[in-house]
Amino acid sequence: MAGINIQKKYISALAKDGKRIDGRKPDEFREISIETGVIPNAEGSARVRIGETEVLMGVKIDIGTPFPDTPDEGVLMSGAELHPMASRRFETGPPDAESIELARVVDRGIREAHAIDTKKLCITPGEKIWMVMIDAHVMNHQGNLIDACGLAAMAALSTARMPKLDEEGKIVIGEKSDEPLPITTKVFPVTVARINGRLMLDPTLEEEDTMDVRLTISTKDDGNITAMQKGLTGALTMKEIEEAIDMSIKKGKELRKLL
Repeated sequence: MAGINIQKKYISALAKDGKRIDGRKPDEFREISIETGVIPNAEGSARVRIGETEVLMGVKIDIGTPFPDTPDEGVLMSGAELHPMASRRFETGPPDAESIELARVVDRGIREAHAIDTKKLCITPGEKIWMVMIDAHVMNHQGNLIDACGLAAMAALSTARMPKLDEEGKIVIGEKSDEPLPITTKVFPVTVARINGRLMLDPTLEEEDTMDVRLTISTKDDGNITAMQKGLTGALTMKEIEEAIDMSIKKGKELRKLL
């Protein structure tokens, strides 16, 4: 415990001078790598690494029934699995608050941006639609899971292909068509952490243990904000919020180039 407190004090002292324990600048991400098509049986998939943080995202597309209030629209559903092998902090069992928040933040950014044209996922109004399910699996947790999962979700959705149907309109198991998902824009969440009064992007696990507040801002291709999510108990000033938004928009433009 003493060692942890010493590390927090060190990270906090560095942050005060605009420095970080790994030498990065406040607005600098760790090295990012993206692989797509890593799950052959999924309609879409991606593995994203940000530094040592690693997540695997799968996209499953199936036929279902529309909701009564949106009879001519398809459905997007999101989930997240925090495996114990990814971190000693995770435990087996039903989804906890952290996994639920992770899935919801990623889902909200995509949903509010209308990144998928859900009307084009309608097969028969009021009867049959396409359901798009994205599931995140955290393979290694070393900080900034929200941004890693958001990037993986967009990579997987952008490269997904619709299932192949037979003459009776049933899905042909194990086969995909050449038709892509109707993607309208790319959405990326960028999380800003505050440590000792300084705003930092892409916090490591140690930095997350030291931050007092975080703000995740999702933006689409035109730079417009689609969702915001605050975490932890700290309060942000309007000036800090405006600075965080500027950092998010700028970094979002850089992330889009990776896809």
